[in-house]
Amino acid sequence: MQEISLKKNDILETEIVDINHRGQGVAKVNGFIVFVDNVIMGDQVKLEVIEVKKKYAIGKLIELLERSPHRVEPNCIYFWECGGCQIMHIDYQKQLDYKKQRIISDIRRVMGTDDIIIHNTIGMRDPYRYRNKGTFPVANDNGNVAIGAYKLTTHDIVDLEACIIQHPIADVIVNTFRSLMERLDIKPYDEITHIGLVKHLVIRTNQNDDVMLIIVTSKNKLPYKGEIVSKLLDIAPQIKSIFLNVNKNQPNAILGDKNKKLYGESGLVDWIFDLEFNISPNSFFQVNHIQTEELYNKAIEYAQIVGTMNVFDIYCGIGTISLAAAKIAKHVYGIEIIQEAIDDANENARKNKIENVDFYCGKAEEIFPKLHNQGIDADVVIVDPPRKGCEKSVLDTIIKMKPERVVYVSCNSSTLARDLKILVDGGYKVLEVQPVDMFPHSVHVETVVLMSRV
Repeated sequence: MQEISLKKNDILETEIVDINHRGQGVAKVNGFIVFVDNVIMGDQVKLEVIEVKKKYAIGKLIELLERSPHRVEPNCIYFWECGGCQIMHIDYQKQLDYKKQRIISDIRRVMGTDDIIIHNTIGMRDPYRYRNKGTFPVANDNGNVAIGAYKLTTHDIVDLEACIIQHPIADVIVNTFRSLMERLDIKPYDEITHIGLVKHLVIRTNQNDDVMLIIVTSKNKLPYKGEIVSKLLDIAPQIKSIFLNVNKNQPNAILGDKNKKLYGESGLVDWIFDLEFNISPNSFFQVNHIQTEELYNKAIEYAQIVGTMNVFDIYCGIGTISLAAAKIAKHVYGIEIIQEAIDDANENARKNKIENVDFYCGKAEEIFPKLHNQGIDADVVIVDPPRKGCEKSVLDTIIKMKPERVVYVSCNSSTLARDLKILVDGGYKVLEVQPVDMFPHSVHVETVVLMSRV
């Protein structure tokens, strides 16, 4: 067992050798790991040990002795206190390298092999103002209304006047709504006392710069709603719909289940490839349009679909991959747990005149095995699960079904590696891994993986 040689208040001079999954710098002192905020790989630092745990320590930066060649000045004035971006102080090419290396490390750790082709991360030409969805928490800040982003690892809010990864119209709406709340004395919701009304603003945009605004509240009401809607339309006439979303008692979810339309249309319309998609307030849609096309192009390329093939799309959302696959395949079966997303998926199929697709609402771990037991199989299975990865029964069903290819789209390289290991043990081989930078300046990375049956 490793002997801990560090003590609280120790002063150290050391090099930062890596960045962890939260964006903290990693130093190794006599083989013991120390995590430090606001530093990057290659920095030479003086730090103070402020906490010692069983397997690691926490350090506080005292002095930057020598700057890493990869360190840059962040373009955002809020970067050092905002938790929205974690690695904007690393030059963009190094960010891409870091994301590839994280995938390599996770796969090596779980699967015990380096014998897998992992391509360079596909980045963006302009990695700013890329998000088509912004979620802004609302809180009381010493008697003032704060709307912005959470500080890293806390629920304290940084009050933002601008966010350079969001669509520019989001800045206008946030600043206007803040002023309206203060002038009309509309109180932010307090997570501790449970007093107050407004919890979040959610702003969604499409490629035409149309806007959907969702005001999340603790009660089924919004005072002065006529005045609020009128003012918002004055400053942002591209707003196509405004919803009141009521979230009374779901502390770990942004949106509640109930939406009340205050103005306009029932949702947004956006496009991927040449397909048109309806987006409802609660629907999942990738937040970066340019990189979504990169990701889904690669997924369809890896699937190698021809007109005689049946395809399963597990965790299909509103049908983005399903409908792209259906334009080539004989038939596609999509599975998704959220009813609103399935409703959108069916409407999207109708709108795009695609008839060779069936969507099923329910838990993938229940619906997928049931369909297989009914004799519905596929030549290709595509999975795009949430961060927790695939349920074991989904992977077991793939192994029993024996499709020629599996395409795995992942937003979490740790659970990806876990699931790949299960599929490899079940008779599949990893052929290629393609990282895609869906979220520049954050530690997150999307990955698409091609597997084939051995």
